[in-house]
Amino acid sequence: MKTSNVLVLILVLLYINASTEWPTHTVCKEDNLEIYYKSCDPQQDFAFSIDRCSDIMTHTFNIRAAMVLRHSIKELYVKVELIMNGKTVLTYSETLCEPGHSKLIFCGKKKGEHLYYEGPVTLGIQEIPQGDYTISAKLTNEDHVTVACADFTVKNYLEY
Repeated sequence: MKTSNVLVLILVLLYINASTEWPTHTVCKEDNLEIYYKSCDPQQDFAFSIDRCSDIMTHTFNIRAAMVLRHSIKELYVKVELIMNGKTVLTYSETLCEPGHSKLIFCGKKKGEHLYYEGPVTLGIQEIPQGDYTISAKLTNEDHVTVACADFTVKNYLEY
């Protein structure tokens, strides 16, 4: 009996090591709006949540996000792409942290530090586009190294 338990454990560990993708996490799922995300950084997953999908429609809503930094943040850049039917239809990029000008409270954090944010976020958009699409977000530091990366799947069937 013990030999079979050890064999099962070894197979499970081999399967986990063979997996090359992080799991898909549910951000929210209500009525006609669903949002999921998956880390696209092969070395690190992270935690992200909001209270309710309907909060997003208020344009300012509370989020929670956490991760352990694998790289320091002296400078931080974000690039966001809206992808529909496999094609990038919109690209947005912005500098979030730079010496003397930081938009985020965690600018200046060092490798190995725990990053945690809980608070309001404003999207700055009037409505969430209808349909099924992907939002790809990538944060890189001054060395062009990925700090965090995620692909968000949005399924919005709300009528405005």
